[in-house]
Amino acid sequence: MAINPVSLMMPTQGVNQTNNIATKVTPYEAQQTFADTLKNAISSVNDQQITSDKLTQKLINGENVELHEVMIQSQKASITLNATMEVRNKAIEAYQEIMRMSV
Repeated sequence: MAINPVSLMMPTQGVNQTNNIATKVTPYEAQQTFADTLKNAISSVNDQQITSDKLTQKLINGENVELHEVMIQSQKASITLNATMEVRNKAIEAYQEIMRMSV
Protein backbone atom coordinates (compact mmCIF):
# COMPACT_ATOMS: atom_id res chain seq x y z
CA MET A 1 0.00 0.00 0.00
CA ALA A 2 1.50 3.31 -1.06
CA ILE A 3 1.40 6.20 1.38
CA ASN A 4 0.61 9.47 -0.33
CA PRO A 5 1.94 12.73 1.13
CA VAL A 6 -0.59 14.95 2.85
CA SER A 7 -0.49 18.27 1.06
CA LEU A 8 -2.79 21.14 0.25
CA MET A 9 -0.62 22.05 -2.75
CA MET A 10 -0.66 20.11 -5.96
CA PRO A 11 2.62 18.19 -6.49
CA THR A 12 3.37 20.13 -9.66
CA GLN A 13 2.83 23.49 -8.00
CA GLY A 14 5.87 25.44 -6.94
CA VAL A 15 5.93 27.83 -4.04
CA ASN A 16 7.21 30.69 -6.17
CA GLN A 17 5.51 29.62 -9.36
CA THR A 18 4.62 32.56 -11.60
CA ASN A 19 2.11 32.76 -14.37
CA ASN A 20 3.41 33.47 -17.84
CA ILE A 21 0.14 35.06 -18.85
CA ALA A 22 0.51 38.60 -20.17
CA THR A 23 -3.05 39.62 -19.29
CA LYS A 24 -3.84 41.30 -16.01
CA VAL A 25 -6.02 39.56 -13.49
CA THR A 26 -8.84 41.66 -12.15
CA PRO A 27 -9.36 41.89 -8.39
CA TYR A 28 -12.63 40.00 -8.78
CA GLU A 29 -10.91 37.13 -10.60
CA ALA A 30 -8.15 37.03 -8.00
CA GLN A 31 -10.75 36.96 -5.24
CA GLN A 32 -12.63 34.13 -6.94
CA THR A 33 -9.45 32.14 -7.47
CA PHE A 34 -8.50 32.56 -3.81
CA ALA A 35 -12.01 31.62 -2.69
CA ASP A 36 -12.01 28.51 -4.88
CA THR A 37 -8.60 27.45 -3.58
CA LEU A 38 -9.76 27.95 0.00
CA LYS A 39 -12.98 26.00 -0.60
CA ASN A 40 -11.05 23.12 -2.16
CA ALA A 41 -8.59 23.00 0.74
CA ILE A 42 -11.36 23.01 3.35
CA SER A 43 -13.28 20.40 1.37
CA SER A 44 -10.18 18.20 1.34
CA VAL A 45 -9.84 18.49 5.12
CA ASN A 46 -13.54 17.69 5.51
CA ASP A 47 -13.19 14.62 3.27
CA GLN A 48 -10.29 13.38 5.41
CA GLN A 49 -12.40 13.79 8.56
CA ILE A 50 -15.40 12.01 7.04
CA THR A 51 -13.26 9.10 5.83
CA SER A 52 -11.69 8.78 9.27
CA ASP A 53 -15.12 8.79 10.93
CA LYS A 54 -16.46 6.14 8.54
CA LEU A 55 -13.51 3.82 9.12
CA THR A 56 -13.76 4.31 12.89
CA GLN A 57 -17.46 3.51 12.77
CA LYS A 58 -16.78 0.36 10.73
CA LEU A 59 -14.19 -0.74 13.30
CA ILE A 60 -16.62 -0.13 16.16
CA ASN A 61 -19.34 -2.13 14.40
CA GLY A 62 -16.96 -5.05 13.87
CA GLU A 63 -16.88 -4.81 10.10
CA ASN A 64 -13.94 -6.05 8.05
CA VAL A 65 -11.45 -3.18 8.43
CA GLU A 66 -7.85 -3.28 9.60
CA LEU A 67 -6.92 -1.40 12.77
CA HIS A 68 -3.78 0.05 11.22
CA GLU A 69 -5.82 1.51 8.33
CA VAL A 70 -8.14 3.21 10.82
CA MET A 71 -5.20 4.60 12.78
CA ILE A 72 -3.42 5.86 9.66
CA GLN A 73 -6.55 7.59 8.37
CA SER A 74 -7.19 9.05 11.81
CA GLN A 75 -3.68 10.50 11.92
CA LYS A 76 -4.01 11.89 8.38
CA ALA A 77 -7.23 13.62 9.38
CA SER A 78 -5.67 14.95 12.55
CA ILE A 79 -2.60 16.29 10.76
CA THR A 80 -4.59 18.00 8.02
CA LEU A 81 -6.93 19.58 10.58
CA ASN A 82 -4.00 20.81 12.69
CA ALA A 83 -2.27 22.23 9.61
CA THR A 84 -5.47 24.00 8.60
CA MET A 85 -5.84 25.48 12.08
CA GLU A 86 -2.25 26.76 11.98
CA VAL A 87 -2.80 28.38 8.59
CA ARG A 88 -5.97 29.99 9.91
CA ASN A 89 -4.14 31.28 12.99
CA LYS A 90 -1.36 32.77 10.85
CA ALA A 91 -3.90 34.43 8.54
CA ILE A 92 -5.68 35.96 11.54
CA GLU A 93 -2.36 37.19 12.96
CA ALA A 94 -1.45 38.74 9.60
CA TYR A 95 -4.84 40.43 9.36
CA GLN A 96 -4.52 41.82 12.90
CA GLU A 97 -1.01 43.09 12.14
CA ILE A 98 -2.25 44.85 9.00
CA MET A 99 -5.11 46.43 10.95
CA ARG A 100 -2.61 47.76 13.54
CA MET A 101 -0.59 49.55 10.85
CA SER A 102 -1.00 53.28 10.70
CA VAL A 103 -1.57 54.78 7.29
